[in-house]
Amino acid sequence: MMVRSSPMPLPPLRNVRVVDLGSAWAGPMAGHLLADMGAEVIKIESRARMDGMRLGRPMIPIENHGEDLAGGDRGLWPELQPVFHGLNRNKLSVTLNLRTEAGRGILQRLASVSDVVLANFSPGVLERLGMDHASLTAIKPDIIVASMPAFGDTGPLRDMVAYAPIIQAMSGMMSLVGYAPEEGEPLVGELQAAWSDTVAALCAALGVAAALRHRNRTGQGQYVEAAHLEGTAALLGVPMLEYQMTGEIPVPPGNDDPEFAPHNNYPCAGEDTWVAIAARTEEEWQAIAGVIESDGAGCSALAADARFADKSSRWRNRRDLDKRIAAWTSSLSPQQVAERLQTAGVAAMPVMNIADQFADPHLNARETYVEIDHPHVGAEMVYGVPWRFSDTPGSVRVPAPLLGQHNGYVLQQLLGMDETRIEVLVTQQVVY
Repeated sequence: MMVRSSPMPLPPLRNVRVVDLGSAWAGPMAGHLLADMGAEVIKIESRARMDGMRLGRPMIPIENHGEDLAGGDRGLWPELQPVFHGLNRNKLSVTLNLRTEAGRGILQRLASVSDVVLANFSPGVLERLGMDHASLTAIKPDIIVASMPAFGDTGPLRDMVAYAPIIQAMSGMMSLVGYAPEEGEPLVGELQAAWSDTVAALCAALGVAAALRHRNRTGQGQYVEAAHLEGTAALLGVPMLEYQMTGEIPVPPGNDDPEFAPHNNYPCAGEDTWVAIAARTEEEWQAIAGVIESDGAGCSALAADARFADKSSRWRNRRDLDKRIAAWTSSLSPQQVAERLQTAGVAAMPVMNIADQFADPHLNARETYVEIDHPHVGAEMVYGVPWRFSDTPGSVRVPAPLLGQHNGYVLQQLLGMDETRIEVLVTQQVVY
């Protein structure tokens, strides 16, 4: 048994309370990033308008006898959604029906004893709830309000409703997702995940951290706007500069990188198995050529080929180079290629599927995925904290909350309501 020589470090946001009005992906992710670092994050939700990530048939394994974990009870489905569990771990849940005046009043009271209000609503929604920065500063002058509108609070697109695919299209990102034109593949365009949601979440969480630091130094609260479009467009600096400098519209780069040759994913033996290889220096290229030649793969003249004599030559002839390397990798497993090239000092790694990622020893050692015990699902894997701090590490401590699991704590302990009052609010479907 390991004995710690010093007590566990305290999380940096342990004295911060966040009212989390987020739904779907972006808002909840920003909330859990703060919760991972120790903040008490209270998720506001309601059966009257449930978070979309709680809805739908659960994506969970089928139990014995052909029944799902809900035992046929669809009322339990909202507690069984794995994506919701990942985005809302470490949080508390209180059910407030914000369609009622009483529900909105309780929400304002909760904000008055909190540090941060976080939402990913369209512009105007916080105002209608009485939760905008101007309204809340009247009851708590140092409040921090973080909003995540799709296109910002101002400008001609402010009222447009959008989800991640629209943001990614409007930013220009979709036009760059695909293979290089000379490869003759159709434009991929769409990403398989809500990329812009994750970008906005990171921007909002970082904005909140900066605002907390400002408040702690000056006593002043702040309004933080983390527009999805701007966060996503900020990742496209290179193609934007390319257009400004050359006047040419950027095209999808595929796996190309102007600083590396070779730089691609290469087919291996087996069905749909690949290995990623990248060489930046002349030494790394010579190492690749040496490994291929030592394997007797018919590429003995690879290093001497004038088309590959230097980096610029290899870049110009990278398609031919890719074919030569693929002829070698196709007879080996991804692990064999990676091991031989890594031993020679070359960056190489198998392209992993989901099962590979869960089994990878390096990712496990880094706690990329962590196991949490959910009351209805049991042992469940969620992704871990996406950074590592030496003195103030974050952690995944508790599973995502059940719907309204912490009504008693929030309403009684934080807001001082008695049981009789809470029973009336439940009957009136204010706490619902």
